[in-house]
Amino acid sequence: MKLLRRIAMMLASCFVITGSMSGCKSSASKGDEEMRYEYKNIIDVAGVPSKVEPDDNYEINPFSDMGAWQAYHLPSKKDKEYYGGFTGPLYIAEEYGKWLSKSFNLIRIYNAADEREIKLSDCKNIDIAYYPGILVQSYDMDNFKLTLELRFVTNRTALITTIIKNNSKKDLSLKLNWKGELLKSDTARLDSFVKGVTAKLNNPKEAEYEIRYPFEVSTKITEKSYVISLKDPVVIKPNKEYVLNTTNSYTFTKEERSSEDKKLGDILKNTSTYIKENSDRWNNYLKAALKEGKEKYNVAAVKAVETLITNWRSPAGAIKKDGIIPSMSYVWFNGMWAWDSWKHAAAATSFAPELAKNNIKAMFDYQRQDGMIVDAIFYNKDGDNWNERNSKPPLAAWAVWRVYEETKDDKFLEEMYPKLISYHNWWYSCRDNDKNGIAEYGGTIDSKNNSPEEILKAAAWESGMDNAVRFDKDYGISILENKDEEGKALGYSISQESVDLNSYLFAEKKLLSKIAAILNKQEDSSKYEKEAEYVKKFIQKNMFDSEKGLFFDIDIKTKKPLTNRGMGPEGLIPLWAGATSKEQAEAVKNNVMDLAKFNSKVPIPTASKDNERYNPVKYWRGPVWLDQAYFAIEGLKLYGYEREAEELSKKILDNAEGVNEKGKTIRENYNPESGEGLHCTNFSWSAGMVYLLYKEYI
Repeated sequence: MKLLRRIAMMLASCFVITGSMSGCKSSASKGDEEMRYEYKNIIDVAGVPSKVEPDDNYEINPFSDMGAWQAYHLPSKKDKEYYGGFTGPLYIAEEYGKWLSKSFNLIRIYNAADEREIKLSDCKNIDIAYYPGILVQSYDMDNFKLTLELRFVTNRTALITTIIKNNSKKDLSLKLNWKGELLKSDTARLDSFVKGVTAKLNNPKEAEYEIRYPFEVSTKITEKSYVISLKDPVVIKPNKEYVLNTTNSYTFTKEERSSEDKKLGDILKNTSTYIKENSDRWNNYLKAALKEGKEKYNVAAVKAVETLITNWRSPAGAIKKDGIIPSMSYVWFNGMWAWDSWKHAAAATSFAPELAKNNIKAMFDYQRQDGMIVDAIFYNKDGDNWNERNSKPPLAAWAVWRVYEETKDDKFLEEMYPKLISYHNWWYSCRDNDKNGIAEYGGTIDSKNNSPEEILKAAAWESGMDNAVRFDKDYGISILENKDEEGKALGYSISQESVDLNSYLFAEKKLLSKIAAILNKQEDSSKYEKEAEYVKKFIQKNMFDSEKGLFFDIDIKTKKPLTNRGMGPEGLIPLWAGATSKEQAEAVKNNVMDLAKFNSKVPIPTASKDNERYNPVKYWRGPVWLDQAYFAIEGLKLYGYEREAEELSKKILDNAEGVNEKGKTIRENYNPESGEGLHCTNFSWSAGMVYLLYKEYI
């Protein structure tokens, strides 16, 4: 541990000549040590890929940073054949992950005198570690210590630093080479250049993966493998170090390749500057994220930060701004979704405010002329994953406000305000069938919304609760067409006015009123305050069932609560929004804290435990999604139930599998009864909610 810290400080503070001996001494004090070295292997990223295309939920956890579209792993201690290399890489081929190699740049070390290989697999003292923002391997050999570090220095390039320290009393003369092999020969064409090797990928068409050295090397290529050798032996004096920095870059287009090429010379010339930038950035993340007095749950907080940053993607293809995707670890999740993005931003703004702002803006880049924010955007605008069939719950103003609370950036509010207004108004022009100021979920005029069944599916997607009980078609839900004054079709609504949707819209009106006041738009502020009061009264009067003690969706014609569909977390959202009376809040609180309903081992299942269609492992029909749990907890605190809010927060952080435990990942959702992590690994909005619970409720 101390050696790793010393190396990191040395590299950050000294001028390191790539490919030469360096005798720099660190002048850093103990107070300058990097926080990240206190958090080792919080997520297990070890493993060796066995095939090009991962399973739907990837077998190995990735490490990425800075919005790069490639990721790396570590060999485990049992993977002796791959000692000396970072396994992978995983690269996102526009929208789908692929592995290029088992390990594409493995170092091999030979005694220069007799060319005998010094096998790392024989090493007895090995340390293989993932610290926040850096992968590290160290091998204590008989006469030297080999240390390998991988960190990202741009959104397309990772830097690998190789350090060999001579621990003997004699000169050490070594021959070095590196080898790599494609998992399949038809995935790329290998090509050499004077300073390294390039894999020209077959998919995407112009994409390249390049390894570059700071000087000329000798490269031999076969059909699917290569060997790079240094032309001369490396001679290291006693107690001195040889330090070599190389770059690994993944680019999509010729334009990206050209742009990155201009940066690589400076990276290899001024390496210490880039290493220090990485160190400073991650130290700042952790300083901003970790809170004094909450140390028991620091593992959960660090894991949340690592998850969100690994899932950060930079502009590429149709994605115009940096943002956070749901998970780099799942086949369908390499795009950005609207309400996911709002939740990612609300958490990330605490430690990466510019990323949070851009994550919001990335979705608004595709705001439609009518104001709608589309469901999901991907690298390919015309691809199958891009979705304009529906929107997502209106939490955009909440996300903008959370960013503003952290940054006090008035210009950001000014930029976003008209866009938020347009989106807010869209709900009433295109999703308010009876024009009573209360909206419904629905679908757009889209070729895929070509039947009642498909429109109902889109409406359920629009709620964010894809297969929730309340959208079961056997409940007799009908599809209603929405038209403008001239009879032009604008979209569809389902025949129920949803309590969560209108609670979100109520909260949005309150926030728009606040934003308008800050921007000196007093007329707007008064308008939204008045509208909010109307929605609040409607929710309290029509959507609350006093016998059940909870809020429900209502039938659009009768305005009666649809209690026959059982209880779900949508009925708790009025508490979060501040839309309930004190008496109603107490009744909701009692349901939330009831062990037979919502207060499970991991609290707030997506169907109450007494719902006849409850299933603890079936997506939105029982498993705990942490956004809904967080909203319920926020609601409890808002109405003064702080003890209950803290109790539920601790139950989540203590009982959700792996959340506060080293090695495991944050999952998409959780079994409310056992705490077992379910579905996608390394899930961003769960990570965001874990972080907010840590920050606000412990």
